[in-house]
Amino acid sequence: MLVHVEPDRCCGSGQCVLAAPEVFDQNEQDGTVVLLLASPPADLVREVADAVAACPGGAIRLEEGVPR
Repeated sequence: MLVHVEPDRCCGSGQCVLAAPEVFDQNEQDGTVVLLLASPPADLVREVADAVAACPGGAIRLEEGVPR
């Protein structure tokens, strides 16, 4: 699984950080999403999927596959 974020679409709600703090953080200056792990381990799939579902700005996207 690969995680992609678009900080320009982020409204800074922090739902991603609440759902998957190992994968996401927030920029201290403007609160936008910061990706910590672009290819998180399999045991975090559910948390990342929850973060995608909870994102009000649609700033997070998942891609199946292995990093290149």
